[in-house]
Amino acid sequence: MNTDLLRILPEVVLVVAGILVMLIDAALPPRAQRRGLIWVAAPGTMLALWVSLIQLRLDPGTAFFGAVETSPFTIFFHVLICGIVLVALLLAYDTLPRDSHHQGEFYALVLFGASGMCLLTGAVELLVVFIALEISSISTYILAGYRKHTGKGPEAAIKYFLLGSFATGFLLYGIALLFGATGTTQIYEIARKAASAQNHTFIVLALMLMLVGILFKVSAAPFHVWTPDVYEGAPSPVVALLSTAPKAAAFALLLRVLYEMLPDLRSLWMPLLWVVAAASMTIGNLAALRQQNVKRMLAYSSIAHAGYLLAAFAGLASNGIAAAAFYIAAYAAMNVGIFAVVTLISGYDEHLPLVADFRGVMYRSPLLGSLLIFFLISLIGIPFTGGFFGKFYSFSAAVGGGAVILAIIGLLNSGVAAAYYLRLAVTVAQKPENGMSQAALPVPQIGVAVGAALLFTVGATLWLGIAPEPILRAAENAAHALQ
Repeated sequence: MNTDLLRILPEVVLVVAGILVMLIDAALPPRAQRRGLIWVAAPGTMLALWVSLIQLRLDPGTAFFGAVETSPFTIFFHVLICGIVLVALLLAYDTLPRDSHHQGEFYALVLFGASGMCLLTGAVELLVVFIALEISSISTYILAGYRKHTGKGPEAAIKYFLLGSFATGFLLYGIALLFGATGTTQIYEIARKAASAQNHTFIVLALMLMLVGILFKVSAAPFHVWTPDVYEGAPSPVVALLSTAPKAAAFALLLRVLYEMLPDLRSLWMPLLWVVAAASMTIGNLAALRQQNVKRMLAYSSIAHAGYLLAAFAGLASNGIAAAAFYIAAYAAMNVGIFAVVTLISGYDEHLPLVADFRGVMYRSPLLGSLLIFFLISLIGIPFTGGFFGKFYSFSAAVGGGAVILAIIGLLNSGVAAAYYLRLAVTVAQKPENGMSQAALPVPQIGVAVGAALLFTVGATLWLGIAPEPILRAAENAAHALQ
């Protein structure tokens, strides 16, 4: 097989699987159920994950005239993204309405979006970065408005689309300025020419514009305002995907832009990331304290976690990239897990959206109540969970890089976050209110697919908290490949 094709084989597999889903969907009778299309989407995602691991046998290098790259860095994020997508598909299979005739579209959009995210992590040509970002973004814009029968679904999609398009415009202007300043859009060529440039004015301006687009995608302050509305309006299975996979791809792009393309401007972008990390942690946690809607609370929590992650490379530590990569993996495991539990408890139409509605969950479903508390504990960062080591490595990298004050801000914010996480945990464990009939309360049903998704996320969160060495080693290899 052509070596160039081997280097983009995971993306090819995801695209082919998405096309097969669309063709089969179109061939089925109008009233036929589309749930069975999961047996095309899920195996396609598993094949893409396996192919990504096979790429470890390839020597690191580029393909298609230096447009895409295969290295331990790209493979780390390919495996992570494919794993998230697989769990999101399993979650959607058991939670989307059984009589919905749009499930084929759902699975196809998830697969196409995943192909864009994987391509984004491996792109070393800025025009390919833009194309990959748009493939990912357009899919997620549509998925955010999947619940068309509600008012909040279309509102979420429109807000996400308008603000996302505006942020992407900043990114594209930055790329244009870089081309004007260096005469190329290839990342390695830009790095070489920027290092020897006498005047960095246009390069600095281009970096600022690109950071607007990238920080929007990771929900970092002050580009976070879309997050709570989109999380509230989108179906919970979509939010499980939105809150993790696109952010992982965007963080991979951010690492590549800062450490690979413009490392000589470290004295400029490092203080900027310091401020963004501190603002994201503080704004996210303080806003989450006031939320009564569970999904909005978790949305502001994700903003804070973006700050925790940015703290890893807001200093001079050499292990900042590895710490950031590990944190992304840990956050993905626990966040997908908690949204899976929230989906089962609230239902697809989210009849129980508020924190108070979760009262007595432990009595209705001891398993789901225990899992929800477990994921909340991990998000707090209590030992023996992935969240603990994620924060530990991130703050250690900040301290090792000289950003001690930022690490202190992060620790204080973790204490603030514990307040609203524990508030939900206590509510879950409380007895139902007097007069509320136990028989009248809905008992969440755990299907085989969503059970597998929960098992995967719980296992990953525990593994990252008890034996993190293999993933940390993979993150370090990814960091070495990038540097």
